[in-house]
Amino acid sequence: MDLNADLAESFGRWELGDDEALLRIVTSANVACGFHAGDPGVIRRACAWAAREGVTIGAQVGYRDLLGFGRRFVDIAPAELTDEVLYQIGALEALAGAEGAEVSYVKPHGALYNAIVSHREQASAVVEAVHGYGRDLAALGLPGSLWLRLAEERGLRTFREAFADRAYTPDGTLVPRGEPNAVLTDPDAIAARCLRLARAEPIEAVDGGELEVAAESICLHGDTPEAVTIARAVRDRLVSAGITPTPMSRR
Repeated sequence: MDLNADLAESFGRWELGDDEALLRIVTSANVACGFHAGDPGVIRRACAWAAREGVTIGAQVGYRDLLGFGRRFVDIAPAELTDEVLYQIGALEALAGAEGAEVSYVKPHGALYNAIVSHREQASAVVEAVHGYGRDLAALGLPGSLWLRLAEERGLRTFREAFADRAYTPDGTLVPRGEPNAVLTDPDAIAARCLRLARAEPIEAVDGGELEVAAESICLHGDTPEAVTIARAVRDRLVSAGITPTPMSRR
C-alpha cells in the first residue's frame, strides 16, 4: 500500500505543515505546483527532501487560486485548464530535476479534484495535459471518477486512492469540508480505518453503512494540526500488520 501526502503548501513566510517530517513517513509526495500553494523555494526543498528519502514525487495541480487555497471551483475554459496544468507539471519537473528527481504522477488538488470526479470537460482537459506532457505520467484520483476513467481511455496508468481522514458519503464521494464531521481527527481511529482499507475491508460511511473503497494508495493530509502524528500512527499500524508501505512507482 502506498501512502501519499500533500506537501509544499507553505508560501513565503506563511508556513503550513511539516514537510520534512512527513517525508520520513510517506512513500509518495503530492507536491504543490505554485497555483494553489507553494513557492519555488518551498517546492524545491520538498523535492530535495523527497529525493533524499526515496519518496516518489507527484504534481499536485490545481486552480490558480492562492487566496482560496485551491478549494474554490473555477469555471475555466478547458483549453486554458489544459495549458495551466501543463505549466504546473513543467515547473515542478524543473525544480525536481535540479534535485536529481523527477515527477512520476499527477494528482489534482482541492476543488479541481472534486470537480473532475464528474465534470467531463474539466476532466478531459486535465487528461489532455497529462497525456500531452508525454513522459508516462500516472494519474492518481478517486475510484470511479471520470478523471481516472478518461485517463485509462487515453492509455495512462491510473492509481486509485482512499482518504485516511475524510468522511465518505454512501456513494463513495467525499463529504464536503463545510459539513459536520467531514474530517476525522483521532489518530487511533484513522489508523484502524487505514488498516481496513489496506486489507480491502469495508469502512463506515457517514450514514453508518458499510462502504467498500478499492485503492492502491492512502492519502494522509499534511495540513491538519496532527498530520505527523496521524501519518506515523497509520504507518506503524500497517507495518505491525505485515503491510509494507510501497511507492506507486515501484509497481
